[in-house]
Amino acid sequence: MEITLSQSEKLLDRAKSKAEEIGIPMNIAILDTAGHLKAFLRMDNAFLGSIDIAIKKAKTAMLFRMNSEKVGEFLKPEIGAYGMEASSGGLMGFAGGIPIKNGDEIVGYVGVSGGPVPMDFAVASEACLIS
Repeated sequence: MEITLSQSEKLLDRAKSKAEEIGIPMNIAILDTAGHLKAFLRMDNAFLGSIDIAIKKAKTAMLFRMNSEKVGEFLKPEIGAYGMEASSGGLMGFAGGIPIKNGDEIVGYVGVSGGPVPMDFAVASEACLIS
């Protein structure tokens, strides 16, 4: 099952509300399971440079079916996978990219960027479960 537009819009609204609560304008991307952009929101005053980062966080989560920060563990120099971060058009190995689940099934991916990494993660966490 793929995430629907209606589900994506609800998740964007939840993520936007969290970003407003913490006071940081964010870029929020939702991808389908194939990695195609399903929905996107750039809040007023969100950093333009964070657009690509949000999309790449979601894409990183999609490519490995796990949170982007978990992928980051494989990107550490001591792991010996030098250059892996440049694969697939660029990976983002820090928090803010999360699989979206409907029950146990992954139906899409969310990526958030615009604030400190822990805040990106908090906003993305609001948009990772279909309810």
